[in-house]
Amino acid sequence: MASQTEENYLKSLFNLANEKNEVNISELAAQMQVSMPTVNSMVKTLQKNDWLIYEKYKPVILTPKGKKEAALIIRKHRLTEMFLVNKMGFGWEEVHEIAEQVEHIHAPKFFERMDEMMGFPTIDPHGSPIPDNQGRVQEINYLSLSDCKAGQTVILAALTNSSTEFLEFLNGRDLSLGTELKIISKEAYDKSIVCTYPNHSKETLSEKVCEKLLVKVVE
Repeated sequence: MASQTEENYLKSLFNLANEKNEVNISELAAQMQVSMPTVNSMVKTLQKNDWLIYEKYKPVILTPKGKKEAALIIRKHRLTEMFLVNKMGFGWEEVHEIAEQVEHIHAPKFFERMDEMMGFPTIDPHGSPIPDNQGRVQEINYLSLSDCKAGQTVILAALTNSSTEFLEFLNGRDLSLGTELKIISKEAYDKSIVCTYPNHSKETLSEKVCEKLLVKVVE
């Protein structure tokens, strides 16, 4: 059974891994906000559990066992966030810190019942896929709003950033998952987008914001 610290490292490795499941040690240190010696010590510990492959001066590689373990931790986190929003009435900007604590509970039946009570959701409140109970993650292909063109109609489906500050920014503009936006224009100079959506006849969103909004195009 992984410790809380080990689980946090596995989550970070999962989120940082490229197509080959490789992660640069310096990136991991930056993500965890710890020193290189501390990271090196931990990856050696994780290697002993067959969760990753570590060779000096090379990127670490998540093993299938490590990837599954990480996905199951993320599953608990995202199920908890969904439960807090759907069943307890929390705002999507309030749930991350609570889920960070709950994800370390080692009680599979607890999370199975949570999943069942919600009707087996496939995404969390921020549109991220919830891994299944085998650690499999459904691939979802959305467009960034910044890649869309004037005249298109899109539906906000997910976010690439779910920080409290960003979610509060979206709340202030009545933007939530499922919101349908009509793109009126796109500025050539700064790539900002002017759009219209319910109760907002003309809202300007910066390129920085648009890059974090993932959408489905309405055909």
